[in-house]
Amino acid sequence: MAASFTGKLLVANPEMRDPNFYRTVVLLFDHGEDGAFGTVLNRPTDELVTDHVPAWLDHLADPPVVFIGGPVRNEIAVGVAEWTDPPEQWTALFSEIGFVDLTDPPDPANAPDRVRVYSGYSGWDAGQLEVELAIDSWFVLEPVVDDVFGDPEDLWARVLKRQPGRLRLYAQYPHDLESN
Repeated sequence: MAASFTGKLLVANPEMRDPNFYRTVVLLFDHGEDGAFGTVLNRPTDELVTDHVPAWLDHLADPPVVFIGGPVRNEIAVGVAEWTDPPEQWTALFSEIGFVDLTDPPDPANAPDRVRVYSGYSGWDAGQLEVELAIDSWFVLEPVVDDVFGDPEDLWARVLKRQPGRLRLYAQYPHDLESN
């Protein structure tokens, strides 16, 4: 396997029509020889996080709703957090962004600044993501904190607009080429 894309964004090519990933932005939590997994950042629901993990109320980023992290294991909650002063035993995905365990209430001595909660995750078996990358299903891009905690509504286009060169043009790609 070549490079690991752990901590990077996968931005769906606008021609990807899989409804699970159409115009999505995925933050990769892990990518290695055994496969990859991450969470879709831009699929909010109307479901309130406090209905499931009320102890985290004071740490939730707006909007304080559950996001659909992907089509795999939607019964589990995945927490992504930002710390000003991260715990020693914690590993960052990028910047001060990483996982948080939602099964216990936050530690008042070292709670994250803000948290987003995702239902399920996105996963790829060994070699599957590499095939999808080879056929240009995804763009692999650098994340910024606002990708995780900013407005999810226009995230796909916003990430593409900040890219150099021709890649930024994809942000204007119409939903239906025939109606263009």
